[in-house]
Amino acid sequence: MLIVGIAGGTGSGKTTVVTKITEKLPEGEVAIIPQDSYYKDNSHLPLKKRQEMNFDHPESLEFELLADHIRKLKLGVAIEQPIYSYLTCTRAKETIRVEPKHVVIIEGILILANLEVRNLMNIKVFVDADADDRLSRVISRDIIERGRSVDVILDRYEKTVKPMHLQFIEPTKRYADIIIPQGGNNEVAINILVSIIEKNLNKHTDNLTY
Repeated sequence: MLIVGIAGGTGSGKTTVVTKITEKLPEGEVAIIPQDSYYKDNSHLPLKKRQEMNFDHPESLEFELLADHIRKLKLGVAIEQPIYSYLTCTRAKETIRVEPKHVVIIEGILILANLEVRNLMNIKVFVDADADDRLSRVISRDIIERGRSVDVILDRYEKTVKPMHLQFIEPTKRYADIIIPQGGNNEVAINILVSIIEKNLNKHTDNLTY
């Protein structure tokens, strides 16, 4: 099993990179574990307090559960991945069953910030993008997917997203084995990453043969 971590700022194009990698690999070979599923459940707080949570701080995530799930997948054990709602800022009672695959991609803004999770990865990737491009994508995404107004998005960006990016996310670039500039538009970098993944998979298959 190959564990690939794909990090980068909010709106950098991580999801696009993950989608393109998955499309280039054999069907059924890849399991995707989004960091967003592992935000702590805040159902004990009033809705207004929940909506004010800082989702860009490492303490907002249950890294222990994420690390435990990665270890189980490496042992060949299926996991029950949480489902997190940005609309209610709570975890659903339901879960998603994830079976072990040859490639497991962990994707999220802070996945390289946690030593335990980082040490479980075979390949660490940082998707880089210009701050203005990231903000533009964040505005579009949050309006459509999270029902936020432009004013709320911009206020959150200035108060939490931007400072948290500079404090916690950007510094994790130094842990990356591969940096992909221009996000999901960088086909050359994505193809190189896919080639590296395929090479590692072939090596793993060869080892099993002997």
